Amino acid sequence: MAESPITPRSQDFAAWYQDVVLQGDMAEPAEIVKGCMVIKANGYAVWELMQREFDDRFKATNHQNVYFPLLIPQSFLRKEAEHVEGFAPELAVVTIAGGKELEEPYVIRPTSETIVGHFFSKWIHSWRDLPILMNQWANVVRWELRTRMFLRTTEFLWQEGHTAHSNHAEAMVEVLRILDIYAEVAEDVMAMPVVKGAKTRAEKFAGALRSYSIEAMMQNGLALQAGTSHDLGQNFGKAFNVQFQSKEGQLDYVWQTSWGVSTRLVGGLIMTHSDDKGLVLPPKLAPVKSVLVPIYRKDQERGAVLEAAHRIAKEVGAKVDDREGQSPGAKFFHWERRGVPIVLELGPRDLASGNIVMKRRDTGTKEIVPQTEIAARVPATLAQMQKDLYAAAKRRLKDNTVLANSVAEVEAILTDVSAETGGGKFVMAHLKDDAACDARMKEFKATVRCMPMVDEYDGPGKCIVTGETVDRRAVIAKAY
Repeated sequence: MAESPITPRSQDFAAWYQDVVLQGDMAEPAEIVKGCMVIKANGYAVWELMQREFDDRFKATNHQNVYFPLLIPQSFLRKEAEHVEGFAPELAVVTIAGGKELEEPYVIRPTSETIVGHFFSKWIHSWRDLPILMNQWANVVRWELRTRMFLRTTEFLWQEGHTAHSNHAEAMVEVLRILDIYAEVAEDVMAMPVVKGAKTRAEKFAGALRSYSIEAMMQNGLALQAGTSHDLGQNFGKAFNVQFQSKEGQLDYVWQTSWGVSTRLVGGLIMTHSDDKGLVLPPKLAPVKSVLVPIYRKDQERGAVLEAAHRIAKEVGAKVDDREGQSPGAKFFHWERRGVPIVLELGPRDLASGNIVMKRRDTGTKEIVPQTEIAARVPATLAQMQKDLYAAAKRRLKDNTVLANSVAEVEAILTDVSAETGGGKFVMAHLKDDAACDARMKEFKATVRCMPMVDEYDGPGKCIVTGETVDRRAVIAKAY
């Protein structure tokens, strides 16, 4: 078999990631369109499974799917000052359409808070119109300078939720409910442990009162912001004059939320579980959960092996790889690269013994199983694999989360290139929510990822920058 074209993680993690994406048939760069990618069938099938998990949960909590225009009048973004300032460098603007220069340029949707605000002002008049709970599955464009497939591309796919409420307390319930949904899918479906917390004011969404996120650790110790939920307060309500008459007969502005996850979760999935042989997918997000490879050398063996293979595969729910002109070794290699959780092998000896060989993608272990038991063993093994992948990722998060009590300690930890993870750690330190503190961390290319919702450490302490008392430690890390 040819030498693996996948770069080892220990040699070059970024090159390894790109190799896994390409060899796993997940995506490839769209070289003719700057910074964009083509999501291939295997990658899109994973995204569809993720979509279903989120969409079912949104609908179970009374959200309805809608769709807003891709083009947004440029003047809309200017109505919320912080919002336009935050997105200005990333905007793609349409100035000519139908061969004529437009009177007002359109911005290609970077996010939809502004256009949603416009329509909320048309739809909302009374407290009886509230709450409005909406979600949109869409594409967005943000002009990125440095792109990486799934993690950061000029165009990407996502969902963006938008809700309107009659009071702040109800809006906050929504913000945190969605954060919990994001964490549940990340941990229970993606097998990717996360830290839930509030973003600092310097790191919050442009135009929000407060942002909350789930932060995941990749195998190299770097953080990935895996989902965000924003308390928009009344900022967009005031910008777009979204007023309603309260039960008491008073006019007030609506309280809004917005929240989103994107195809960067596919990148997070890859970097959490895959290995030097290629893609590893947790069973709940594997488009093909098991494949049966029939093995035969003589034509007289072919019929019996294939007949048994299709019979067993039907019982198990497996795909039979009966392609002609491909050796069994080439088939095993093909499915290994694509992250299929279980591969079954069936040959003449197995027919004679009444057994079948089962191999797990994550551990590489092979097991001989009686054919009469395989229909029960496959789903049990998939369930165990799902648990094991989460447990391994959880251990990695725990082992690479460390405490620090000074700026010097934080910097030393996060710039230690001799470390196995190349300086990749979650460093827990007491830090004030202040722009100057965020800026100090950025001096050595780290960021404050979040202030955890649950304090698992030692409570209040002195800020490592200002010396002031803060109530808990924050997560500081290098990030994607």
